[in-house]
Amino acid sequence: MLKILFLIHDLAQGGAEKVLVNLVNNMDRTKFDITLMALFDGGINRQFLRNDITYKAVFSKAIRGNSHIMKLFSPMALHRWFIKEHFDIEVSYLEGPCARIISGCPDANTKLACWIHIEQHTRSRAAASFRSVKEAMNCYNRFHRIVCVSETVKSDFKSILPIDCPAEVLYNTNESKKILDLSKEPLDGVNFRENEINLVGVGKLLTSKGFERVIKITEQLLKDGYPVHTYILGIGPEEANLKRSVKKRKIENHVDFLGYQTNPYKYVAKCDLFVCASHAEGFSTAATEALILGVPVCTVEVSGMKEMLGENNEYGIVTANNDGALYEGIKRLISEPGLLEKYRQQAILRGKTFSMEHTVAAVENMLLSL
Repeated sequence: MLKILFLIHDLAQGGAEKVLVNLVNNMDRTKFDITLMALFDGGINRQFLRNDITYKAVFSKAIRGNSHIMKLFSPMALHRWFIKEHFDIEVSYLEGPCARIISGCPDANTKLACWIHIEQHTRSRAAASFRSVKEAMNCYNRFHRIVCVSETVKSDFKSILPIDCPAEVLYNTNESKKILDLSKEPLDGVNFRENEINLVGVGKLLTSKGFERVIKITEQLLKDGYPVHTYILGIGPEEANLKRSVKKRKIENHVDFLGYQTNPYKYVAKCDLFVCASHAEGFSTAATEALILGVPVCTVEVSGMKEMLGENNEYGIVTANNDGALYEGIKRLISEPGLLEKYRQQAILRGKTFSMEHTVAAVENMLLSL
């Protein structure tokens, strides 16, 4: 049995945190003895971790400016302080500080892997948690495998940091059966009206997630006579600003903020269309879950979306990354007869590609190959 460590910043609300918990919960316990370590304790996704996973936290809560403080110390010093036992494989499940720490492993017999979740576009951004671009390249070159969540993330990473470490694409793990089962639970106090077209967006309420765009588009669709109702699931620092925007536009009766839901699937499954307006993504967990639920997806072009939905919109609609293009994509889907139903069937078909068994097996095989 291989003793394996996964290191992540925390288990707060977020796609990477969620899919890591999904992954470790479903890995083969006869092959892997798993420890999940968070730099900072707590987080919404902590509650979903199975009891037979060893969980550790370095600090009890987040430290302001932690990535800058950590740069005062070498990767080897950080590794020595934080990771006090031997593992056969150590995995950094996020780029940045986690990668820097794991790269400091002094044991030549330990294999190292690193997950890259987002496009970083520039060397300076990719090296932001390191002392320099040179240190970033040296650290990433210490890994035996780089894992990217999409082909676009892989292409981006290899173009800005040309390192020697082999890189491959492994898709995120979603608990597809659990998602479908949870989607059948009764709703709590939310009434979906048959005479409305229900749009939904899911994610942390950050500027980068583009929910302000969704609100603007909702207003325009209503002005143009389309009976839409938008549901936003998530919490985050932009929540107050987004609610003010809804009030300013006088569309409070057409936009509901449902907050963070431990079971978002029962709400998403009732909606007619999943909308992604993000300015940046890695490989959208929320969009993947919508496909598993058979909900059509309309998204701006960000990392992984054409990979997910097809170069020619075979499984969903991908538009240019601007408000006007996304508006036109949504309008076409809800106004063209039969189109939404077509993409509902295509969503069901595509969702089967992201089955839990397939994605977990791919990760296990990669780890065993190390």
